[in-house]
Amino acid sequence: MKLLVTGGGGFLGQALCRALLARGHEVASFSRSRHAALDALGVRQLQGDLGDADAVLRAFSEGFDAVLHNAAKAGTWGSYQSYFDANVRGTRNVIAACRAHGIGRLVHTSTPSVAHRATRPVEGASAEEVPYGEGVKAHYATTKIIAEREVLAANDTALATVALRPRLIWGPGDTQILPKLVERARSGRLRLVGSGDNRIDTTYIDNAAQAHVDALAALHPGAACAGRAYFISNGEPWPLREVLNGLLEAAGAPTVEKTIPFGLAYALGGLCEGLWTVLPLRGEPPMTRFLAEQLSTAHWYSMAPATRDFGYVPQVSMAEGLARLRASLRPPTMVP
Repeated sequence: MKLLVTGGGGFLGQALCRALLARGHEVASFSRSRHAALDALGVRQLQGDLGDADAVLRAFSEGFDAVLHNAAKAGTWGSYQSYFDANVRGTRNVIAACRAHGIGRLVHTSTPSVAHRATRPVEGASAEEVPYGEGVKAHYATTKIIAEREVLAANDTALATVALRPRLIWGPGDTQILPKLVERARSGRLRLVGSGDNRIDTTYIDNAAQAHVDALAALHPGAACAGRAYFISNGEPWPLREVLNGLLEAAGAPTVEKTIPFGLAYALGGLCEGLWTVLPLRGEPPMTRFLAEQLSTAHWYSMAPATRDFGYVPQVSMAEGLARLRASLRPPTMVP
């Protein structure tokens, strides 16, 4: 098929492009910047901003069979308008362009954060069993809720849509989660919120890409997955302490043992949000109320619906993923 990946230059975007190319598809990427890694893969690059409806219409006009809409504004800080423009207006433009050019399939990358509800744990539930979050204290999650709802509402006989919610993607090439963890661990500023015994799901990068490819292969009007959302993960919930220390050990960084009570972390998060709002402070706050809630609460999910409806079964275990990550970050010892 002839496929378009939005945000193809990002961590997941590149993995999607690699996985689709490996299956013989013709792949193009739409993003704001040009990426050397995509040039090396032979991916055609179309440049523009998702918030620009005309640019999206032009990019989508080249006879694509399906779109994998992966691009989004993530992170923990920024104005609501910046998140809305990227995540809501951008998604609306994608849906409109699919309809304008008769593109019949749309796979949307969502997030489990759309189901975040303060400190309420999610343990072994499916997307059908967990309602959307309310009163979410993060612009990313709030705007992704709107976007996912509109993608699923757009599903009909002309455009089949599905939303995937991969949980905490990690692995070789990660430019988001791991670098921040390592920097804070090496500076002695990393803490567990609460005991660190709360179990969480994560997703190795190749498994996240595989889920998208599997969903795309099964998606068509009237398919079991059409118009539905799915949690995606490795299906191996680990205590947060073990997840963080596994990643840090793979990167050769100090592990984390120190803890901070949830109440204190939540209060510090509120203080940081206030300071970053009032003062011209750069970067993201080290803690937010949403982040404190996420880090202290159990979040793991059922993969049964994804397996049932489009055959997703994770192929790379946590242990194997950590071994691959370690090998990518730490050069082999030279034997004289």
